[in-house]
Amino acid sequence: QIQFVESGGGWFHPGRSLRLSCAASGFTFSDSYLGWYRRLPGRQREWIAGISPNQQTSYADSSVLGRFTISRDNDRNILYLQIDNLRSEDTAVYYCNKWPNKSDPWGLGTQLTVSS
Repeated sequence: QIQFVESGGGWFHPGRSLRLSCAASGFTFSDSYLGWYRRLPGRQREWIAGISPNQQTSYADSSVLGRFTISRDNDRNILYLQIDNLRSEDTAVYYCNKWPNKSDPWGLGTQLTVSS
């Protein structure tokens, strides 16, 4: 069964950096395009970044371009999202999944709160 387990969230001050992790299983991780998604407060879940299987190509929504970096470790089946210069508007629940064709079930996500 496909499983995604996100971690690394918490409460952070603006301006700090952090790296979210996603442990995935139940499919061929190294052959899959993967992505990060987030659900802002009161909003629907949205895509924010994607990465090719060999990590040679990455994609990001314009709203996060320049501060968010997606990467992966195909040996450990882990997807990462580095977020620099945290802003209050980054507060959201962050999820990982395949991209662009998502799979069910989704993981529980990891809550990131950015506040002073």
